[in-house]
This record gives sequence, structure tokens and C-alpha cells, in this order.
Amino acid sequence: MFAGLVGESESRTRQMIQLAEALAPCILWIDEIDKAFSGLDGKGDSGTTNRVFGTFITWLAEKKSPVFVVATANNIQSLPAEMLRKGRFDEIFFVGLPYQEERKAIFEVHLLKLRPQSIKNYDIDRLAYETPDFSGAEIEQTLIEAMHIGFSQNRDFTTDDILEAASQIVPLARTAKEQIQFLQDWAAAGKARLASRQSSLNRRLSS
Repeated sequence: MFAGLVGESESRTRQMIQLAEALAPCILWIDEIDKAFSGLDGKGDSGTTNRVFGTFITWLAEKKSPVFVVATANNIQSLPAEMLRKGRFDEIFFVGLPYQEERKAIFEVHLLKLRPQSIKNYDIDRLAYETPDFSGAEIEQTLIEAMHIGFSQNRDFTTDDILEAASQIVPLARTAKEQIQFLQDWAAAGKARLASRQSSLNRRLSS
């Protein structure tokens, strides 16, 4: 959406809005919105980002067309407060790291795509138990690495191959522990709805 010529970013923003409304009813998905709008005051672009931001949040508040807007953010605390207030985004959900049962479901989803005929050969309960702190993307990567192990030995990959691959991956939950803990505390303070049913249950039990 952002461009180098003066006025082009603002024009592209208006075109995006017009296109979304022309396609309505539709879902407008904005991935990693924090990359575009974090630290607005410190951006030296002659106010372009601020103008794009102003156009976008005004449309969010005033739009009448059935465009359902969904945005993701890894660094939500860097977003301007006016973007997060009610009337623009109706709800904020915190998607934390998957719990054991959720990891099991993620393994099942990927294995059903990769090995639908032989999924019973994999110990999914063990895989879920042995991968604490793994995200969905990291679980998917363990399967890719396990496939490489099996292929290199001219055989299909096994549960042990997946566990071997997992042992070689350091999950983001450990390398960025402080940042993730901050987000978890931020969500637990009631600033977002917890997307995980298990997270909601834990919060109710601790309150």
C-alpha cells in the first residue's frame, strides 16, 4: 500500500477501500498491521503514514458496507491507542501458544494432509506432549524436517524422526521469552479476550 511518490500511498489506501467495498460482503485480512502503523510519531516520511492511518481508521469507524476487517499484530503495544478503541476493531483476541490438546489437534491437521492413509502410525499424543512451547508454525516445521530425515534414508518419516526434528528447533517462546511473557501478562490483565478455551479456563480458575 505504501509507495515512494508523494500522494501515492494515500491514493492506494483509497483504492484499497473502494475495492473492498466493491467486493462486499467480504473479509479484509491485514497481516501484521503493527509493521505499518507502529511508532507513527517517529516516522520521517513527511506525515504520509499518519495520513494513511487517519484515512484507514476513519473508514473503520464510519464504514457502512459489509466488509469484515481482521488484522493480526505481534507487537500490539506499539499500535496507536485510537486504533484499538471500540468502534474500529470491535474485539481484540489474544492467541497464545497452543496447549497440549491444541498441539495434538495441530499435528493431526498436518499429518492428515501429509499422510492421511497412515496417520495411525504416528503417536500424536506423544508428539503433543514432547513439544511444549511450540507454535503452530514450529510444529509444521518439525514435520517438514522429519520428512527430510526420512527422505535422506529412503524411507517414510516416523514419530521418532519428528521428535528428532523437534529437538533441533529452539521455539520462539524461549528465544523471545520476555516479549511473550509481556504479551501474556497484557492479555491476562483483561485488555484482550483469550482465544484459547484452555486459557480462559485457567483464568477463571485463578480468579
